[in-house]
Amino acid sequence: QVQLVESGGGLVQTGGSLRLSCVASGSFVRSYRMGWYRQAPGKEREFVVLIQPGGSTTAGNSVKGRFTISRDNAKNTVYLQMNNLKPEDTAVYYCAAGRGAGTLMNFWGQGTQVTVSS
Repeated sequence: QVQLVESGGGLVQTGGSLRLSCVASGSFVRSYRMGWYRQAPGKEREFVVLIQPGGSTTAGNSVKGRFTISRDNAKNTVYLQMNNLKPEDTAVYYCAAGRGAGTLMNFWGQGTQVTVSS
């Protein structure tokens, strides 16, 4: 089992940047597919970015070119670098981890709030 703790959320102006961190314990992030998801009030949870154990990454259409996921194996931490933030990026951002075949994410963090002012 892996435990995930997000941090780094906050208030930022349109066009600004934030970096979210997801610190894992109980296992190594390099052994899991690690992803970031977000959920705005009254909205469905939305896929943001994903990194596979092998290092390949995927980004949702709404954040392509602006958001980047990365992994620091020595710190057992996954990051979400968010640039050129827009008000529609406002949401609670969740770190998630999955193992085995498929796309299911088995473990989730508590979330961190990102608010982008217009």
